[in-house]
Amino acid sequence: MQVVWFKRDLRVHDHRALAQAAARGPVLPLYVIEPEFWQQSDMSARHWAFVGESLAELRADLARAGQPLIVRMGRITDVLDALHREAGITALWSHEETGTLWTYARDRAVAGWCRDKGLPWHEIQNHGVQRRLASRDGWAAAWDRLMAQPVTPCPALPPINIASGPIPDDAALGLAPDPCPERQTGGRAEGARLLDSFLHARGKTYRRDMSSPLSGARACSRLSPHLAWGTLSMREVAQATWSRQRALKSGPPAQARGWGQSLHSFNGRLHWHCHFIQKLEDAPDLERRNLHSAYDGLRPSAPDSVRLEAWANGETGLPFLDACMRSLRATGWLSFRMRAMVTSVASYHLWLDWRAPGEVLARLFTDYEPGIHWSQIQMQSGTTGINTPRIYNPVKQGQDQDPDGTFTRRWVPELRDIPDRHLQEPWTAENAGMVLGRAYPAPIIDHAAAARTARERIWAVRRGTPHAEEAAQIQSRHGSRKSGIANRGQRRRKANGAQLSLPLGDGST
Repeated sequence: MQVVWFKRDLRVHDHRALAQAAARGPVLPLYVIEPEFWQQSDMSARHWAFVGESLAELRADLARAGQPLIVRMGRITDVLDALHREAGITALWSHEETGTLWTYARDRAVAGWCRDKGLPWHEIQNHGVQRRLASRDGWAAAWDRLMAQPVTPCPALPPINIASGPIPDDAALGLAPDPCPERQTGGRAEGARLLDSFLHARGKTYRRDMSSPLSGARACSRLSPHLAWGTLSMREVAQATWSRQRALKSGPPAQARGWGQSLHSFNGRLHWHCHFIQKLEDAPDLERRNLHSAYDGLRPSAPDSVRLEAWANGETGLPFLDACMRSLRATGWLSFRMRAMVTSVASYHLWLDWRAPGEVLARLFTDYEPGIHWSQIQMQSGTTGINTPRIYNPVKQGQDQDPDGTFTRRWVPELRDIPDRHLQEPWTAENAGMVLGRAYPAPIIDHAAAARTARERIWAVRRGTPHAEEAAQIQSRHGSRKSGIANRGQRRRKANGAQLSLPLGDGST
């Protein structure tokens, strides 16, 4: 019996571990709900809601193939022990996972269990991330080759007489209430619908609208949670994108107008997805330590709880920032620029160590992908040493990204009496005293002064020679390479004579 352990790959289509296991013998498709995992500080009920919906659909898809999904709750090694006693396991199969330090330790325990039992564990590459990567040279070309390989169909599965087990709700996992009324729906069918609508309708204005908190919600693919939890494979998304690009190129010019740059940019984002996860694969403790050691101790290790709570709840008195955080709580999603902006304000203006706000955002993003998330949090917090610090002005971002105030007024209705020209700076309005400190908080910081102070502190660290030396080492190991990826979203900067390629991409689609 071949056990296929589903983790962040909740699909039957293009599931190579499932297909290869089925070629060896009867397959027991297994998902293990690990209570300790779901109690980690980066996990939340909205994640489980998406996963639970995806599991229900995965179970139905597997049943149509012949064998429904088996669901168990407990420690994975205990579950495998029980199954081994009950039915006898010949081999364990799964896709490779780049997760948190918790999942890394869990996988090491599974490897030890397999060794003790004398059973092979076959881990199959899931997307463009490579295990035990010696150098980034040629990485992009390898990504292209892997994505061009044929998509694997779902195999036929002979039935096994083992109870399927229930899919519990969030209360059974002890998860805290997490209302998210506009959360995206889980399951492969929804992912496939989004992919089709993006490539044939919504994505035409992607290049222009992806930064906007309003139009970006429609123009972006919204595939990020489906890629994060694996209801779609990166290969099928890449191939569908390339197919659409070829069709537009060979069709009438009028039909293709506006699509070319948008799909070119989107294809670049697919590369960036795996590029950032590769960073965590190569440095598993990146979720806990500064990538560049010069920033150790720069910010207080214990966060200012008042500032952190105000930022997390959208009550800082900075309207556009608060609108973004409130929208995120209700939807589980933000456009990439808004993700960068809220992280920048937490790290620079509020001077919070990135770990605490990073955990808040991890819980709020339905599409939480650890490799992308922690790489991006550090990049936007200025602790990588190889990325130019970007200190976003939350007032200017509101004026630029929400010029008519529609987004801000939706999420911060307390400012209904503030005139449009003062919306992003309500403290300048004549009636500010009637609103601030009453219906809506006054700003908890002077954002301009806070930005100046943060800039001085960050650049004081970056100017030293030791900083550049360590940065060069980080760039050699984690930096992007030009080969195979268009040079969009990159800046070139000299540091002590060395040319550094600085990726400015994000992980959201």
